[in-house]
Amino acid sequence: MPISALTGSRLRERRVALGLRQADLAFSVGISASYLNLIEHNRRRIAEPLLLRLAEALDQPVQNFQEGIAGTVLDDLRAASARLPGAEVDRSEDFAGRFPGWAATVIGLHQRVAGLERALEAMNDRMSHDPHLSASLHEVLSAVASVRSTAAILADTEDIEPEWQGRFLGNLQQDSKRLAVGAEALVRYLDNAGHAEEQVLASPQEELEAWLLAQDWRPSDASGLALAAARQMAAAWLAQAARDLAVYPAAEFAGALDALGLDPVALAARFGGEVLAAFRRLALHPGMQAGLVVCDASGTLIFRKPIAGFALPRFGAACPLWPLFAALSRPMTPIEMVIETAGPQAARFRVRAFCQPYFPQGFRGPELREAAMLILPEVGRGGDALLVGSTCRICQREACPARREPSILSA
Repeated sequence: MPISALTGSRLRERRVALGLRQADLAFSVGISASYLNLIEHNRRRIAEPLLLRLAEALDQPVQNFQEGIAGTVLDDLRAASARLPGAEVDRSEDFAGRFPGWAATVIGLHQRVAGLERALEAMNDRMSHDPHLSASLHEVLSAVASVRSTAAILADTEDIEPEWQGRFLGNLQQDSKRLAVGAEALVRYLDNAGHAEEQVLASPQEELEAWLLAQDWRPSDASGLALAAARQMAAAWLAQAARDLAVYPAAEFAGALDALGLDPVALAARFGGEVLAAFRRLALHPGMQAGLVVCDASGTLIFRKPIAGFALPRFGAACPLWPLFAALSRPMTPIEMVIETAGPQAARFRVRAFCQPYFPQGFRGPELREAAMLILPEVGRGGDALLVGSTCRICQREACPARREPSILSA
């Protein structure tokens, strides 16, 4: 096991805990006190034999001084340093070892900021594209305008006839009630939007996806769906899942993964099934860390299974640079590349995309296309990557050639 950069600090902590003087410990292992002082302050490398003698003198297993800080802690600190210009990234392990409480605080704040950014992205997505929110806002603004107009007439007209005054007062009362009801509905809607567990579902697709998430993407029946349209979608989805499972049985599929890896085309050839069905089976395979998005020929996302670190827009258009959309113009051609997301939370993913045409009405019928993109974590940071975002409104990459509108997150 390699010697940690914090070995000296741990030696010093153990010596102090035992109440030993530096000179006494140095004498017992046959070195000078000044040399031990340099070791304890991590200014001198320590050889394995000397470390063994020190561990024995301090009555501790040598592994206690060799092990480094957990990799996840260091990764989180390095991610946090992206927001803190001037942070000494190369001393992350030293910082975490000396001040674990402060390290946890920095990581917690970093995660909190990331969570708030995600909430901002979701809220902006709603504000920009949610039809239910737009209708609610329009109702409130319409009622406000009507109340203001009626009140202005009553205030500015001195000789208004009693009959017309009664009509205006009646209108004012009705518009006030409409405003109160609309405002209450809007507040309730926005309050629910702030809680993931109470998220307002604006479409049958969202209802279906929320149900699948609650089922851990392994559904058994369509119970619990509130919308009739969503229940119909779930029935179709369950039928499709049953067909996929028949073509790609669980036991055989798991064995094929060991032999063929995460290659949808190879898996489809192995089982004699459709490539897009292999995409679905991979994304929904138990324990598989993978995201999946499916679109039709218009580019509309018709299925979304998220993966940590890769934001999928709830409303509106997705990033046009996604390989998913490139696949639409190249049917039956596998596309594989590494992508990198924008912003301080930049992450890399390996994606595979494929488009498959369908002719449900036969030779003379229209051609329909469906494309899928499998999103897998990418290990390592080397090599080129395609820079993509989620959607233009929350993408911080100003120089993007595909930008359609300015970002609300621009500096």
